[in-house]
Amino acid sequence: MLDIECFSFLNRALEGEMAPLVVMASNRGISRIRGTRYKSPHGIPVDLLDRLLIISTKPYDHADMKEISKIRCVRTSRAVYMADK
Repeated sequence: MLDIECFSFLNRALEGEMAPLVVMASNRGISRIRGTRYKSPHGIPVDLLDRLLIISTKPYDHADMKEISKIRCVRTSRAVYMADK
């Protein structure tokens, strides 16, 4: 978990000419920003949150997991029997 000083550093880094691509994942909901007494979504300061592209994800369903398993088995040369359940 990042604190307010880390978020300040990220804000400065994102404003530079050679700005990095930053990927964050969170499931914290509304929580306190570490180092402060303020609350915000995901514990991320609002000024940084306004600059983010938020991508929602969903859990894999059975068909997706089956396809991922097939691909991994082919790439690792493993034979696996997959029952249709």
